[in-house]
Amino acid sequence: MDLLVALLVFCVAASFLGIGNGKSAFNVVNFGAKGDGKTDNSQAFGAAWNALCGATQAGSILQIPAGEFLLQPIAFEGPCKSSNLGIQVFGNIVAPNSIEEWKNCQTGYWISFTNVDGLVIDGEGTIDGKGSAWWGNVKKGCQRPKALHFNNCNNLRLSGLNHLNSPMSHIAINDCHVVSIFNLHITAPGTSPNTDGIDISASTQVNIHDSYIATGDDCVAINSGSSQINITSVVCGPGHGISVGSLGKDGAEETAEEVHVQHCTFQKTQNGARIKTWPGGSGFARAITFEHITLIDAGNPIIIDQNYRKDGRYHTNQASAVEISQVTYSDIQGTSADMQAITLDCSVVIGCKNILMDQINITSSLPGKTTYAYCQNAEGRSSSTTPNVPCLKN
Repeated sequence: MDLLVALLVFCVAASFLGIGNGKSAFNVVNFGAKGDGKTDNSQAFGAAWNALCGATQAGSILQIPAGEFLLQPIAFEGPCKSSNLGIQVFGNIVAPNSIEEWKNCQTGYWISFTNVDGLVIDGEGTIDGKGSAWWGNVKKGCQRPKALHFNNCNNLRLSGLNHLNSPMSHIAINDCHVVSIFNLHITAPGTSPNTDGIDISASTQVNIHDSYIATGDDCVAINSGSSQINITSVVCGPGHGISVGSLGKDGAEETAEEVHVQHCTFQKTQNGARIKTWPGGSGFARAITFEHITLIDAGNPIIIDQNYRKDGRYHTNQASAVEISQVTYSDIQGTSADMQAITLDCSVVIGCKNILMDQINITSSLPGKTTYAYCQNAEGRSSSTTPNVPCLKN
């Protein structure tokens, strides 16, 4: 009987540690990490990462147990020996409380992954950027960091975690291909500057779904070089909506295409479905769809701004513009916080082409008020659309 019990215990332990199935588990505590919220765990996490990255067994994992683990800016580098690795976060990962406590305030990121393929990060834990210290005047020589940055990480999957109060963007995806992001909860105060939920640039085949994003900037921003982006069942608000762009700043040639947003909700956002490009740029934003969208007291529910300018000045006499075409809005319903519910502010240089609106019904959330559309230099068709868009053919 004792032998049988011992055998059962061994089997359970082997299953947990990955023994016998070709997998290894590396717990950061075993590398010296302390979840007391005070100890700098950067060295311990780095050692645990090196063990994981050097493991040859596919599916090996790094475990972050319950506790509060303080990290200074840290970079996890690949390539790794296996192209199928996991990080399970059950505790809380926290940044330093103040800028003065950061050991390096010039990195531009807090936690960075580079050249790591097949990475899966999941769990029920929290990544807390302690960003409030950065939202005011940042001391000279410091750069506001992005909380979680991925560069050249293909076949990436993120799920389950809570992301709080990043100093800047919560999650940045750059030059990554085949990315799945789901079941995330991303929050920061609506007044926190530039705290985008997810920023995407130079990436393809990115799928974001079933997540809640409430921040002080774009819930999702799709930047230049991105294509085949699918965003489904995301609740956005507060924030600046889901944005394609901005593109073409300082005369740059930039592109974005095949962006599809569906079954999303914008609640009390500053913008809803937005495309924004700078005057004087070049390139294109095309093949973009927003469909099956619910609006709850949303500002600027539908907006194309081909004359985007952050400085508030209207840039005239520009010789070029980012071309916007093949944009479809379908089945968008709900209420607008602004009487101007639809804005198509397109460039006199190129204008917006092939704009399609169908089954749009946006009413005012203000009692007794009626919504209207503003449009210039836009071409396309509309049907069953309220408010009426005068520059589109019915």
